[in-house]
Amino acid sequence: MDGDDLSGLLPETESNAFVGWGIVAVLCLTLVVTVVEGAFDWTFITASVVAILLVPPFTYRDPRVMPPWELAVIVAIPLLWHPFSGHGLVIDTVTYLAVAALALVIAVELHQFTAVRMTHTFAIGFVVLTTLSVAGVWNVLQWFADVALGTSFLLDGRSQAAINNDVMLEFVNAGVAGFGGGIVFDVYFRSRDRSPTERTYVPPKPLPDDHAETEAPKLRDRLGLSPRRQRQTSRAMQFVLALVLCWGLYARDLPTIANAALALAITFVPALLEREYDLPMDAGLVLWITTAVFLHALGTTGFYVTVGTWDTITHALSASIVAAAGYAFFRAVNVHTDHVHIPPTMMGVFILVFVLAAGVIWELFEFLVDWSAAQLELDAVLVQHGIDDTIRDLVFDAIGAVIVTLWGTAYLTDLADSISERLDGRSGTE
Repeated sequence: MDGDDLSGLLPETESNAFVGWGIVAVLCLTLVVTVVEGAFDWTFITASVVAILLVPPFTYRDPRVMPPWELAVIVAIPLLWHPFSGHGLVIDTVTYLAVAALALVIAVELHQFTAVRMTHTFAIGFVVLTTLSVAGVWNVLQWFADVALGTSFLLDGRSQAAINNDVMLEFVNAGVAGFGGGIVFDVYFRSRDRSPTERTYVPPKPLPDDHAETEAPKLRDRLGLSPRRQRQTSRAMQFVLALVLCWGLYARDLPTIANAALALAITFVPALLEREYDLPMDAGLVLWITTAVFLHALGTTGFYVTVGTWDTITHALSASIVAAAGYAFFRAVNVHTDHVHIPPTMMGVFILVFVLAAGVIWELFEFLVDWSAAQLELDAVLVQHGIDDTIRDLVFDAIGAVIVTLWGTAYLTDLADSISERLDGRSGTE
């Protein structure tokens, strides 16, 4: 990861400020139009964009310090386009390209005005993840508005499957815009002078307060079971998974075979990482991972259908594993390099963005598997049951992320620090 930071992306030129303030003025007029038309969802979005664009000049108390005009234009396009056009594939893509541009503006402002430090490579990754997570959150909010307030943003009388198909297409557009925007922004970063401007102040990176000498707590000590019992429980679940796999083979049930085989393989990953890469795997962490995949595989034998809450439980557990992986990655990068710093107060935000983006990707994967099975006239290994199912999955993905953020990160410190040490060792040999 290179050392180029974002410090030079708040230009102080009169021409950039002139265009930037012009865009803000036009957006303010658009804000009035959306209020008059009663399009309060667009009112909220436009007001948020204006507020974010105005953070630099008000913080520096200098009207010349505005975000790059190119990014402001990209952000403004869908907000100006909306009153004159409908929704569609092109519009959705443009909208999420604007979200990607806005995410980059936020990354720059986080770097400039908070303790967060990013390289441009890290910032581009943040842009891609943020774009995908915004797509998920936006559809969740629309669904909740329809259910609670009787609106028709998503639930407009069509079938659950038809609405879900449109949402999946929107997720694809968000992914295309996020990755496309990442590529464009990478070229943009490399084409600009990234040296800090005269007035730009970059405070020194604070020392991580989680590097204290106190030993991090162990997850195995908080589960009410001895490490030996935890390992025995994990082995018991592996044994049951093997039985489920054998039953699937006997019954020639493809979904059961695929899910049980994958789950069983995943349960052996912690031991492989510990043996091959010397990564510490707390017995409680192993039990955590094993339980998540065990419940998912068991659900395919009929529990998903007969137990209404089974899907929500497994999604929250699976999301907690993804959140744990995200925390381990962010902390490892945070410790490994001086050019990236995520303070503890911001770690939860990054984990939530990471998990929500992963949830959107998983829903797209489920949809693709389900659709492909229907085209090939096979039993689907993974099944989507309409928009309500998709939204519930995304909501419980967020709950799993919050649980890890509030409760589980302390127990992942050893793993994250070991990953960082391996990164340090690899850097030293290159």
